[in-house]
Amino acid sequence: MTLFTADHRLDGGAGPTAVFVSALFAGGWIWDHPYQALSDAGWSVLRTNQPVCAVDSKVAGSIERLGDAMLAVCDAAGVEDLVVCANSLGGLVAIDLALRFPDRVRGIVVSGAPGLTADPDVGLSMDRRAGVKPSGPEFEARMMAALFHSGRHFSDEQLAETGTLLEQPNSMLSMARSLRATRSYPVQAALETVRCPSLYLWGRHDRMTPVDAWVDVVEAHPTSDMVLIEDCGHIPMLERGDEYSSHLARFMTKFASVPA
Repeated sequence: MTLFTADHRLDGGAGPTAVFVSALFAGGWIWDHPYQALSDAGWSVLRTNQPVCAVDSKVAGSIERLGDAMLAVCDAAGVEDLVVCANSLGGLVAIDLALRFPDRVRGIVVSGAPGLTADPDVGLSMDRRAGVKPSGPEFEARMMAALFHSGRHFSDEQLAETGTLLEQPNSMLSMARSLRATRSYPVQAALETVRCPSLYLWGRHDRMTPVDAWVDVVEAHPTSDMVLIEDCGHIPMLERGDEYSSHLARFMTKFASVPA
């Protein structure tokens, strides 16, 4: 069974570790900017390497099992207290971890989560006989338009890696099961129970998971804040890395003191 592996730098002193959760089909490289920025600022950091659709479909098809797999790599690394940072599908994993493990999850930072909007769509068909294939100019154009407000923020290597992954039948099965899990997960009920400090750090122009459905829900929650990043789409840690990392660093100061 394929589960997560992780990179980590755990020399940040007594504060909680910033744990960066995998997204649906982008690997740990989407976290390059905040991972480096927080590490440079003196925080311990950990990120998973595999995207969700690269892990076993039985795990990928359950928000709870994905969270358990995340905690397993934290346990293996000796990480106890977490600030969980997540994008897209990983956002539901972060919310669920905060709900189930309030003694370990000190805070969450969520971007582009599904669950309150229609299924994310990057122009791929689950029917392998039809739809846009995961390679070539049309695939790239559809994906970039869905994920970003403007520009191309995947390297050639990252785009090729994503396309190769999406050509695998097992990956498509994991993706389909993951999307099904987002439809059944009780997002609003979970949010009503989460009590840790929560930052919803969303691209103003997110086309995949539009922010409007989340604004009123988040603003009504007493321990949550919503911050919109202008001129930004679904992956703010890539499209607006400096701004994302700056907001994240300020949020981390709510917890233990940053080591000198």
